[in-house]
Amino acid sequence: MGQGDNESGARAARDGDGPALAALWADCGLTRPWNDPAQDFAFALAGPASTVLAIEREGRIVASAMVGHDGHRGAVYYVAADPAMRGQGLGRAIMAAAEDWLKARGVWKLNLMVRRGNEAATGFYAGLGYGEEAVVVMSKRLG
Repeated sequence: MGQGDNESGARAARDGDGPALAALWADCGLTRPWNDPAQDFAFALAGPASTVLAIEREGRIVASAMVGHDGHRGAVYYVAADPAMRGQGLGRAIMAAAEDWLKARGVWKLNLMVRRGNEAATGFYAGLGYGEEAVVVMSKRLG
């Protein structure tokens, strides 16, 4: 394994990975018109409490997770696995890498959001031991 790699084969993304990651996120249906993936990527890499993890196969990025924490709880976004490679354990591997990244920073709980109606995603996360919380997520766009 190279520098920055972990048991899952994930590595921290580099500045030049942005276009490949944005394409992967689009292929996985994760992008929305109101979120600029390039801006999200740059913001995650710029902060000391966040990064984007990537798994490569044959020189191309096939899985990713944006991971960060607020000093209390961790969060993941843009969890993606190349649709052509589903069923090969990439989702499990990238989530394990995100959990390891958070644990290494002393974070003891990870929160994630899944859009309503995405039973495939909720089933995937349930299989990894995640459970639904009795909370309502509220948001406000600040810009």
